[in-house]
Amino acid sequence: MALSMKGDFTDNLGKIYGIYVGGFFGFVVLMAILSMVGVPDRFILWSYMAMTIGIYAFIGIMSRTAVVSEYYVAGRSVPAIYNGMATGADWMSGASFVGMAGTLFVLGYDGLAFVLGWTGGYVLVAVLLAPYLRKFGAYTVPDFLGTRYNGNAARLVGIVVLFACSFTYITAQVYASGIIASQFLGIDFEIAVFAGLLGILVCSMLGGMKAVTWTQVAQYIVLIVAYLLPAVWMSTVQFGIPIPQLTYGGALTKIAEYEQILGVAKAHVAPFTTYSPKDYFFLIFCLMVGTASLPHILMRFFTTPTVREARKSVGWSLFFIFLLYFTAPAYAAFSKFNLMGLFANAEGLQLAFTAIPQWMLNWGSIEGHQLVTICGVKAETVMAIQTACEAKGFVGGFPYAELKLNNDMIVLSTPSIAGMPIWVVGLVGAGGFAAALSTADGLLLAIANALSHDVYYKMIDPKADTKRRLMIAKILLVVVALAAAFLARTKPSDILSMVAWAFSIAAAGLFAPLVLGVWWKRTTSMGAILGMIAGFSVTMYYLIGNVYGFDLVKGTGDEISWFGVASISAGIFGVPVAFIVTYVVSLVTPAPSQEMQEFVDRLRLPGGGQMMIQGADD
Repeated sequence: MALSMKGDFTDNLGKIYGIYVGGFFGFVVLMAILSMVGVPDRFILWSYMAMTIGIYAFIGIMSRTAVVSEYYVAGRSVPAIYNGMATGADWMSGASFVGMAGTLFVLGYDGLAFVLGWTGGYVLVAVLLAPYLRKFGAYTVPDFLGTRYNGNAARLVGIVVLFACSFTYITAQVYASGIIASQFLGIDFEIAVFAGLLGILVCSMLGGMKAVTWTQVAQYIVLIVAYLLPAVWMSTVQFGIPIPQLTYGGALTKIAEYEQILGVAKAHVAPFTTYSPKDYFFLIFCLMVGTASLPHILMRFFTTPTVREARKSVGWSLFFIFLLYFTAPAYAAFSKFNLMGLFANAEGLQLAFTAIPQWMLNWGSIEGHQLVTICGVKAETVMAIQTACEAKGFVGGFPYAELKLNNDMIVLSTPSIAGMPIWVVGLVGAGGFAAALSTADGLLLAIANALSHDVYYKMIDPKADTKRRLMIAKILLVVVALAAAFLARTKPSDILSMVAWAFSIAAAGLFAPLVLGVWWKRTTSMGAILGMIAGFSVTMYYLIGNVYGFDLVKGTGDEISWFGVASISAGIFGVPVAFIVTYVVSLVTPAPSQEMQEFVDRLRLPGGGQMMIQGADD
């Protein structure tokens, strides 16, 4: 029997997830015992993957539904605290779990732009959009645009923007799941991508938002434990205090000492060594505005019972996200401290090359990736590394500056860097997999629901029955997932870059019509449509021209660079263009109807229930 969203199930959420936490803790203890008695590492790693995918699949299957409102918005009955956990899991993607600490490891101070931008974005969500979109009562972001701006033209442009940003984002998540599965299951990346895809589909296809919500709560528990445990472990081992945020300063002091010993030119705490001040603050802006524009995040606030619960849900989301983001800088610092110590301590003994650990060779040997390189060669064997370094003139000591680690492997390899047992390595892998799956689920739903509800039902076949609508949604979900997997196999870029592009696209195309649609009743349909098109077009033009060196207007292979702005900050051009065009066009076109202006006025009032009643809320 499918899980009921109401009644006994929602009344017993604490008990149900309490049992889940106890079972998960027991499983981790079992893996620790098995590792101590000599069970092969590969068995433990496979067990973690099998257990986590199995429980997610179980929740997904038990949450299957044939009710439209449950499939699209989880029946609008998710309590604030659980929606906060689900939103945290939806938000903390492979980029946050796998990529962010790795970026902080590599960039140091400059990597804090991601922490500041993403955290600040939730403040914009809470203040400007989430409560009002929930009160509006739409199923999807394009649904809001179509209703607020009188018709399918705005809805269609919104779908194009939604598809562009969400597909870019989901490709990054499938890529992340492929990296994790290839390393922890010992299979080729091209095959591992589809293993990750299977995990994504079993969570979302049968039950839509209902299944994804309860799966994401379970995934949050796995990913936050997997992230915090290594950080607490390293803090306790090095400083005797199990609070990494308090010992973070000590780790930075040791890193500075090792930098002197190893001759590192770029200090970890030095600002603006990778990004210029301009790029640093542009990136923060794009990430903040992009956060407040991402359809799969805004959709989560459509699932709460009331507007008040939506407001509380944003607060809980910030808390659950804070737990990881407040730990990420310390996680990166401890990882770097441990790695540098490995070679700094061997330097004077002429043993640096023999100090290269096996985990580094394992990661360096993954086919089709450049995850670890030393002296310009893949770190596959000590002999190959030593030969390459001696050919470059390095003799007698390890050239730390020649060690290049891919951002996307830092978090996953940190337990190995710090000498933790295999059961911790497996736990971190399971956490990273949970992070990638949870966000991919939300993104797939955002795309499939927009296509099935806003294109098929609203524009093609308004008389379609519930069964047909849900069948179309599930088919589209599979098609989009397969397309993302095939694109991810081409390894288009690192995870964090792909995610940053998605944020710029969402910010440029959706932020202006969403914010002005709520806060300026004079915004017209033509203003919103042309503003979306202008902002989206400018950002895509710059992004494609800068990343791929192709000028869409001229049709030539000319690289585009305006004021030297990096591609990850492309939204800095599109967002102001969208606002200016929307504002100017709205002023010169006829004002919205009096009825719509009064509707927008009521939308901003603190009290009142849902304003737009869906005909299929059944």
